Amino acid sequence: MAISDVNPYEAPPAGPNMFARITDNVSRIAETPTPPRAWYIAFGFAQLLLVMFLGSLGYVIWNGIGAWGNMMPVAWGFPIVNFVFWIGIGHAGTLISAVLFLFRQNWRTAINRFAEAMTIFAVVCAGIFPGMHIGRPWLPYYMFPIPNQMDMWPQFRSPLEWDVFAVSTYATVSILFWYMGMIPDFATFRDRATTTVRRVAYGIVAMGWRGSSRQWHVYERAYLILAALATPLVLSVHSVVSFDFATAQLPGWHTTIFPPYFVAGAIFGGFAMVVTLAVPARQFFGLKRIITIRHLELMNKVIMATGLIVGYAYGMEFFVAYYSGNKYEVFTFVNRAFGPYGWAYWTMISCNVLFPQLHWFPKVRTNPWATLIIGMIVNVGMWFERFVIICTSLSRDFLPSSWGYFIPTPVDLMTLGGSFGLFFTLFLLFCRYLPMVAMAEVKAFSPAGLAHGDH
Repeated sequence: MAISDVNPYEAPPAGPNMFARITDNVSRIAETPTPPRAWYIAFGFAQLLLVMFLGSLGYVIWNGIGAWGNMMPVAWGFPIVNFVFWIGIGHAGTLISAVLFLFRQNWRTAINRFAEAMTIFAVVCAGIFPGMHIGRPWLPYYMFPIPNQMDMWPQFRSPLEWDVFAVSTYATVSILFWYMGMIPDFATFRDRATTTVRRVAYGIVAMGWRGSSRQWHVYERAYLILAALATPLVLSVHSVVSFDFATAQLPGWHTTIFPPYFVAGAIFGGFAMVVTLAVPARQFFGLKRIITIRHLELMNKVIMATGLIVGYAYGMEFFVAYYSGNKYEVFTFVNRAFGPYGWAYWTMISCNVLFPQLHWFPKVRTNPWATLIIGMIVNVGMWFERFVIICTSLSRDFLPSSWGYFIPTPVDLMTLGGSFGLFFTLFLLFCRYLPMVAMAEVKAFSPAGLAHGDH
């Protein structure tokens, strides 16, 4: 792929052939008979993790959730930690697609498509864990208010029930937004298809798109409406997830700072995952002319800003505990930093507060591989943040006689690692068979598109 060797700082060349170059660059990823060798290596590794994930879930179904390390008092262990982590990962997709679209931030066009895909796949991973954690995963429909033979109805005052509605709404709107944005690009794939099977398949999902003025008018109105619907979800979904903890009486959870703190952390971790996926994608699929260093730098600035907000929230937690005058709250936060889980707390601080500050240096935030490493470090830190919030608070509550120490089992670790296998399997299949860059939007905001008034 010769185009991967271009100067990464160089913008796409303007001119009459610019649109054709963008189309060729994106379409050939799905059209080429064999993807890059790196894709096969990554897909094979993801398949191994996916098999491990399915095996661990089967083991839990057969033996019960006691196969995990959950115990009293830490009844919520890795499953809920993983659930909150994956929900947070999915937030950057909605932010990039909807919020930045409404604020007319044109730089989003090169990265919004696979950020949206990341959202869908992260929600898929997240939804598995609560369903498994209920202990009877073959009865998940009990969480929905549907008539049944036992006249059982969900407890609508439970934050866990709020999660069901928030996450299902989030997934529905995100899928609609993702699919709608791909319709013009599906039509491009249909018109370029060289086999009947591909032409029919892409023709079905293109829904008869011909690119007429009327179709573009209706499309842009619908896209704007979906963006307006998706924007409140950025704030609401992870706020609702934070209510799982904030409405409890447990020290360390019973705090009003959680909703904005969780939202900032979700955007922080989500953007870190976006850059983690963007750097290899631009390298191995020859997208350096489309996903430029400028895009990576802007995302790194968002990571740095939200990292400062998250660091401020960490400090404010200690102040709120001190200012409350509640000895149980004070003990909980001192115990987080200097108790038996202190190693997890300081890992979280290092990954989420210290390492992102390296982006103050232009040479770091414009270096793709430094960007990749820091993004991966932030993902580790955000997982530890959820671990610290859940496990340290539960392990030492009001009664010292009921204190305990949570130790994950091999099944816990296999389930956590395997969930990444599911996520990367879905993402790699998306890269291989679907348009991973929004060609129509990139063209609209390219120099040639702006010159012709196509924006």
